[in-house]
Amino acid sequence: MATRAILRAFRDRSITSRAASNYRLLSTLVLAEHEGGSVKTSSVSAVEAAKYLSEDNSVSILLAGSGPSLQKAAEHAASCHPSVSQVLMSDSEKLKYPLAEPWARLVHLVQKKGSYSHIIAASGSFGKNILPRAAALLDVSPVTDVTEISGSNQFVRPIYAGNALCTVQYTGSNPCMLTIRSTSFPVAPSDNARSSAAPILQVDLSTFGEEGMEKSRYIKQSSQDTERPDLGNARVVVTGGRGLKNTENFKMIERLAEKLGAAVGATRAAVDAGFVPNELQVGQTGKIVAPELYIAFGVSGAIQHLAGMRDSKVIVAVNKDSDAPIFQVADYGLVGDLFEVIPELLQKLPEKK
Repeated sequence: MATRAILRAFRDRSITSRAASNYRLLSTLVLAEHEGGSVKTSSVSAVEAAKYLSEDNSVSILLAGSGPSLQKAAEHAASCHPSVSQVLMSDSEKLKYPLAEPWARLVHLVQKKGSYSHIIAASGSFGKNILPRAAALLDVSPVTDVTEISGSNQFVRPIYAGNALCTVQYTGSNPCMLTIRSTSFPVAPSDNARSSAAPILQVDLSTFGEEGMEKSRYIKQSSQDTERPDLGNARVVVTGGRGLKNTENFKMIERLAEKLGAAVGATRAAVDAGFVPNELQVGQTGKIVAPELYIAFGVSGAIQHLAGMRDSKVIVAVNKDSDAPIFQVADYGLVGDLFEVIPELLQKLPEKK
């Protein structure tokens, strides 16, 4: 019995010592998305999230692509947040487009060299596409859609379409891989800079193979040519639902958004009906938004849609059905015909300066 007690005490002390050692050696790799020579705001939010893992945390940003835009993005990343310790730049034609297969192999390569304790990406199409495949290569289970970080291995994430919150404790081996909801980790303008740029290092791609990369190929990218703000980061969002009936009517939402300097959103029903492209979809299977003002026209308030916008600061709903579920979460509601309300707003609102 005494021998067992001694062995148990030694084992517990070893586990505690190993955990403390892991805590001291905490390091994070952020998978960053860039466009037009700048790191996207959602990726900067991933850097912000890394702060909550530990006060003593070395944060590296991983960028991939080719050409001058990658170099500009690396320079932006080096000064985008005071927590950034270094920027790892992977310049290769194989990584020109953010496809899952080459990116996952890149993450695997960088992790083998850097032995990071955590790998984080924003919970958008970029992160959702890459992180699960990279996690499979590293033989770990990712924790997805994290909204709160309570420590280096304890996280909060929504379940049941955001109707409940689940606290998850990660007990697997390193790296702990996370996707974070960028709206839950906003970056204040005053914090979104550092006094001196972090060093930029080139990733050695001499052992970067092409195995499995033929499973997908880049065809094209299409996006709306508009001066409206990005849906994921806009201060004001105007969303239309199936109640608008067709594409032509949905243009009223776009005109109203232009007057308000707002982004345009849509429900899944409106997207499935072909009113707008799916990049404008708000909801559990679309984009998660948390603007200061969210205005919904003809939106019934399905659970999957509410999961994508319930964190908005102020919610205004216009629907002719007084029993629509959207009114249960709205701060202000108007029971009325949107085909009367929107034209009146367009008439009375001043033109955007």
